[in-house]
Amino acid sequence: MTDVSLEHTRLAYVPAQAAPRNGEIIPMSLRTVHFVMPGGVDDPAVPSGGNAYDRRVCLDLPGFGWQAHRHLVDGSWPRPGAAARAELARILRELPDGSVVLLDGLVACGVPETVLPEAERLRLAVLVHLPLGDERGLAPGLAAELDTSERAVLRGVSAVIATSDWAVRRLVAHHGLAPDRVHVAAPGADIAPLASGTDGVSGLLCVASVTPRKGQHRLVEALATVTDLPWTCTFVGGLTHDPGYVTELRGRIERYGLEGRVRLAGPRAGAELDAAYAAADLLVLASYAETYGMAVTEALARGIPVLATDVGGLPEAVGRAPDGGVPGILVPPEDPAALAAELRGWFGEADVRRRLKAAARGRRAALDGWAATAKNLAGVLTRLPTEPRRAA
Repeated sequence: MTDVSLEHTRLAYVPAQAAPRNGEIIPMSLRTVHFVMPGGVDDPAVPSGGNAYDRRVCLDLPGFGWQAHRHLVDGSWPRPGAAARAELARILRELPDGSVVLLDGLVACGVPETVLPEAERLRLAVLVHLPLGDERGLAPGLAAELDTSERAVLRGVSAVIATSDWAVRRLVAHHGLAPDRVHVAAPGADIAPLASGTDGVSGLLCVASVTPRKGQHRLVEALATVTDLPWTCTFVGGLTHDPGYVTELRGRIERYGLEGRVRLAGPRAGAELDAAYAAADLLVLASYAETYGMAVTEALARGIPVLATDVGGLPEAVGRAPDGGVPGILVPPEDPAALAAELRGWFGEADVRRRLKAAARGRRAALDGWAATAKNLAGVLTRLPTEPRRAA
């Protein structure tokens, strides 16, 4: 799943119970899933797509027979200190035998020594928003260590849930997992009012936590070569994940003389995030790795076309309109020149803009909602083995 600033989820939302179809029986009582997630999941100062996903599925799962009991664990995941490890161990230890437990991969995948002993008595599933080794900027040794830990955890639990078909294929191939134990529950999107934009072309928006993996420095480099065009670009996303990178990015913006045209707006939530999308004519992302790309579908839910890097699950998020139209342009990662060339095309070719906007509106109407996400997730939980994996 992607680290993006998607904090507009309406927490007051209560999902409507779907009417029975084709002989479906709506459960009269709810089963319980214990959902273990990072302690900062509700903190608007550190937004991420994973946090938004975790919060939202908790709201929608009851419509499909499951009540989520949240367990928040503070810590510097996926490399927690001793106190965080002890708290996670306590939470798992105190759950009754046979409990259904869904663990956010950020919490679970770095600590196999804490998680795997409980696989002998609990029915464990892990939700992987981003493979740990895919985070950019890690020292090679640390990336390899996290990758090894993640492999051990994912091989030892009953089920793994990923957020795109691409991510399923990646996890199966990379970690040698049995395909029938890895499932997809892609993020949904709430259809929003069509964005009014600015003048239909010049309002650029990047929604992503400001980190090396999101590649904002490459986007700045691309923008620096098209200063003759009348654009402005707003970067919406958390600024605390990697302060060193933020400092370097600010310095790069100053060196290129872009202070008046590029704005680091920080995290935005609710009406402020809605307003940022409403003013956008084009969403731009320069990520190096994404399992899906929730910012993409949030933009498309408002009819905003997308210019993004062709990585991971981003092509799935962009998708196609029902008539086959593609609502975005994908370019290679680590290629500011390609980004710049497509920006010139966006500004210079009215037919391109019309085609992309029409496709974005068509894709908007066809997007799956969060109920589909919850239904897929509930299906995985329901099909968990009745006995814990290692005891089976």
